[in-house]
Amino acid sequence: MYRIYTRTGDKGTTALFGGSRIDKDDIRVNAYGTVDELISQLGVCYATTRQTELQQDLHAIQKTLFVLGAELASDEKGLSRLKQTIGEGDIQTLEQLIDRNMAQSGPLKEFVTPGKNLASAQLHVARTLTRRLERILTAMDRTIAVRGELKRYINRLSDALFSMARIEETTPDVCV
Repeated sequence: MYRIYTRTGDKGTTALFGGSRIDKDDIRVNAYGTVDELISQLGVCYATTRQTELQQDLHAIQKTLFVLGAELASDEKGLSRLKQTIGEGDIQTLEQLIDRNMAQSGPLKEFVTPGKNLASAQLHVARTLTRRLERILTAMDRTIAVRGELKRYINRLSDALFSMARIEETTPDVCV
């Protein structure tokens, strides 16, 4: 039987993809740990919505976040071995999603208070996790270079999640 524990982290360090070890409270671990939280929260959003198009979008975003998390969890050696990284196409995909959703949900007439329904509330939780990740990446970039595409993707993602919450809030009889 395969064991999921290695005991290598028992002293407070963890391995990056590439082999180097860092402390578990390193800002890099905080960053990719927050990506992991966000992926899980998007799973809750997926399970909560009844809208097939939103489910497809959420699943695609989760897959892209695995790519982003892998980059954050890599040292130089690991980065050279990655087969995929976040690029302009990923950012453009989010921008198209935002534009489509905002055109469908209509103009914003007031501040949005999360909680109109469970699906939209869960999307707002994901949006706030995304904003936290953005703050972590900004702080991380002071000591460890963070590629601009990663920062732009996360910035657009919070807007995309807001636009998805608006869809949930404005689509009658589909909300959970």
